[in-house]
Amino acid sequence: MTRPLALTLLAGLWLGLLAGPTTASPDLWRAEWPTTDFAAHSVPLEEIRSGGPPKDGIPPIDAPVFEAVDALEGLEPTEPVIGLSIDGDWRAYPLRILMWHEIVNDVVGGAPVAVTFCPLCNAAIVFDRRVDGRVLDFGTTGKLRKSDLVMYDRQTESWWQQFMGEAIVGEMTGARLDILPARLESLEAFAARAPADARVLVPNDAGFRRYGHNPYRGYDSLARPFLYDGEVPDGIAPLARVVSLADKDRAWSLDLLRRQGRIEAPDGTVLEWTPGQNSALDAAYIPEGRDVGNVTATRAGEDVVYFVDFAFAFHAFRPEAPIVTQ
Repeated sequence: MTRPLALTLLAGLWLGLLAGPTTASPDLWRAEWPTTDFAAHSVPLEEIRSGGPPKDGIPPIDAPVFEAVDALEGLEPTEPVIGLSIDGDWRAYPLRILMWHEIVNDVVGGAPVAVTFCPLCNAAIVFDRRVDGRVLDFGTTGKLRKSDLVMYDRQTESWWQQFMGEAIVGEMTGARLDILPARLESLEAFAARAPADARVLVPNDAGFRRYGHNPYRGYDSLARPFLYDGEVPDGIAPLARVVSLADKDRAWSLDLLRRQGRIEAPDGTVLEWTPGQNSALDAAYIPEGRDVGNVTATRAGEDVVYFVDFAFAFHAFRPEAPIVTQ
């Protein structure tokens, strides 16, 4: 028996997810987005729907604030973070913050990056913000496609599919962002491998949102995803987690990796699972979420791009790719 999804989301920001319009409205979008070129698009506009919040109603973080990992207070060791290292610059981005902002525009090791998290797909992805020599800044459109976050860049107001890192509407249609290796891991796991001067994202204003609380309580135990009416994969629960690599030609169920502990992919990438990370989408308070464990993906000892997403999301964007469950 699954736990009900909480219906008491923060008023003014998340209420629209439950009561707001969810159908595609290109004519209304043109009024809201006068500089977006809706004549250019690579997907049917009818596949894009409103999630409720307006443009930047889920506000991205543009001036991130950090504290040293060894001086950090208030986070439990098993809380999930996105761990990133570029040219010796180590940073961690807790999901307790990304849950409420979804995008952090940052510069790490001299590289402009967008650290993103779509709660509805459990998609944690870090992008290089440079495209053809131009640095882009990203915000949230308030729209979804296949239940996944649709971002926009402020330079052209083109719309981007977060799950694929691809522009799907506007001047930049067809452009792709480079995805950078990062780990979805516990704070403890990040701290154990990072140097003493590693930094962890903290709220600009601790009272701005209920950081640490999960507005999607019980979501990853639901029988069906929210705001999604597409096909779901056979042989696995839609909201079960799956692990895939950059080419996304297949995925492995997290349960399989948990049972085996180690899986070697055809390209030589080694996937490994260890316990000790809370689900961010389970309990009302993230540190009380059940243990979904940590995943690493390495090839020849180096981190490679990998994803830990919900099965329905992987299937929605890669419907022909198998999901290995045994």
